[in-house]
Amino acid sequence: MNERKHGWNGARGFLGALARDVRANTLVIMTIALIPLAGMIGGGIDISRMYIVKTRLQHACDAGALAGRKAMGGGIWAQKVNGIDNYPRVSAEKFFDANYNNQAYGALNVTRSFSENAGKVTGAAQAALPMTLMKVFGHTTETLNVACDAEMRLPNTDVMFVLDVTGSMNDKAINSDPQTKIQALRSSVKCFYEIVARLDTNENCAGGAPSGGVGPEVQVRFGFVPYDMNVNVGKLLPSNWFADKWTYQSRQVATVWGLADSHSDSWANWSNWSQTKRATTSTQADCQNNYGADFDGSRGDLGGGKNESNGGIQGGGNWQADQPWRDTDRNFQSWQSGTDGCRYQERTRDYTRTFSYHKVAAGTANAVAFNAWHYGPIERDITQLKSGNEWNPLYRYSADIANGYGTGTYTWDGCVEERHTVRETNYSPIPSGANDLDIDSTPNSSDANTQWGPALDDVIIGRRQNYNNNSSYSTNDITTFTNFSTNRSYDCPTTAKKLQAWNDPSTFDTYVDGMWGGGNTYHDIGLVWGARLLSPTGIFRSENEFTPKGGEIQRHLIFMTDGDACTSEYNYQAYGIAWWDRRQTDPNQAPTSGCTTTGTLTQQVNARTQALCSAVKNKNITLWVIWFGAKNNTIEDMLKTCATTDRYFAARNQADLQKTFQSIASEISQLRLTK
Repeated sequence: MNERKHGWNGARGFLGALARDVRANTLVIMTIALIPLAGMIGGGIDISRMYIVKTRLQHACDAGALAGRKAMGGGIWAQKVNGIDNYPRVSAEKFFDANYNNQAYGALNVTRSFSENAGKVTGAAQAALPMTLMKVFGHTTETLNVACDAEMRLPNTDVMFVLDVTGSMNDKAINSDPQTKIQALRSSVKCFYEIVARLDTNENCAGGAPSGGVGPEVQVRFGFVPYDMNVNVGKLLPSNWFADKWTYQSRQVATVWGLADSHSDSWANWSNWSQTKRATTSTQADCQNNYGADFDGSRGDLGGGKNESNGGIQGGGNWQADQPWRDTDRNFQSWQSGTDGCRYQERTRDYTRTFSYHKVAAGTANAVAFNAWHYGPIERDITQLKSGNEWNPLYRYSADIANGYGTGTYTWDGCVEERHTVRETNYSPIPSGANDLDIDSTPNSSDANTQWGPALDDVIIGRRQNYNNNSSYSTNDITTFTNFSTNRSYDCPTTAKKLQAWNDPSTFDTYVDGMWGGGNTYHDIGLVWGARLLSPTGIFRSENEFTPKGGEIQRHLIFMTDGDACTSEYNYQAYGIAWWDRRQTDPNQAPTSGCTTTGTLTQQVNARTQALCSAVKNKNITLWVIWFGAKNNTIEDMLKTCATTDRYFAARNQADLQKTFQSIASEISQLRLTK
């Protein structure tokens, strides 16, 4: 008992002495503190390593995604380029590898992958990073993950195509091309759309089929102005921008008076026998009686004739009946029972009565009134086409121009006559009063000079001083019984389209495939309407100035032509028929036509075109110009001047044209990294 008590007391004494002795406390505390201190230092080092490695992974992933999307361009993710399969994916991986050093910072098992969906390239990368001092706590490895993506995102973009669809576009650029120029143009425009709109058309474009569109956050719109000698824009405009009355080179019914001097009758020669005809008869006798007889018609009273034959009221002459009597002679050939068993031939001759008249004043005794034609500038009522500020849904109008002095009903196709202009040799700057070259001004209802007129092809009829001499044209008013020919050529191309989002590629296909035209080349009318439909400060300002959300818009006008300006004074174009109307040229001198720079009318088109090129560029619109055809220094120099700096292209054949449109589309598209 005493021994145990003695042992306990000894231990207590030792511990007490030890507690009272503080000479070694620091060593003990430091020894105990080393463990958490090592964890803190090791954690800081390893966290720094993790941050650096993850940052490098992110940079490499971003570089890879961007490179892959750029390599993809307007094509597809799986495309083959320069013999390399899946070229965009391979490019992404190479850029990742070039931007990440696998040997740095001790990272292990580095992986990367890239994929594409709806035009967006998505990447992911992973690395295992061994820990250093954190191993003390049993944390040996940290797995790091990053994600990235890149997509072709446009700014809000408007593209207006001003496209030459003249007659020469039906030819091939070179004989070896598989398509005509108009077919090549349609194909190239569709492939342009695929790159910019990211939607798949029915065209087999280089690089494969895109998908997904541009997304709702971006506004991309396209408009079209196909042109030749005119543009089809009228139905896009409110009807109150058009004058209520417009003057056309035409004709209208007039009344003339004359006294008969004499008349004579005559039969014309028999026509040649017709090929065998057939008829159904019940018997052979019926066949012979009805289809073998000479049916001389009763000559009766043919009345006063009305068709001029040698001068008419232009100095007196003979007038022939409108509907001469016709004698029919039939020759029986054979008959057999059954359907169409009667066979016969037929010939005809006409009996006419002509009257010799001399012109007298109205009210002269025994004078006879006749309908005749007054040819000249005729003012027409346009209001019949209008319905308030809209158009008559059928676009129908009537005019008293039909043969037989009747009134015909016709349909307006949508082409327009341009508003008031002035005649100059140089339009830089555009002179006051040249409303036809004014891109922005809205028509004033009280000023007819600021308004447009519909091009009414059916009412256009030229005139000659001497009715039997086709080359003897006249600007004088003429009254005659002669039915003059129209004396003009005319074409109204495919309807233009305002800027719109073509979210359905099949609708885009249908429109582009329907582009057609013909006739001569008037660049100025195409350019001015392309500018009007695109301008942010003009007649469609409310639609064009900003996006519906108030966003800014980049604007591009793509002007493509295969030819020089080529005109004819007998074209019915946006300024009427130049030989009679002379709105662009000297009114006292007959205009001359030609191509390139030949002729007063062609020179006017060239001067107005250059003025419009400057006006477009001054509106902060990028003007891309494409020449499609064989080298032509004269024309190409003019087109280079027209284009925005470094935005002129020459395409010599079909393949060049598609590459040109693809190149422009790629430049318009801007690659942006989204993460």
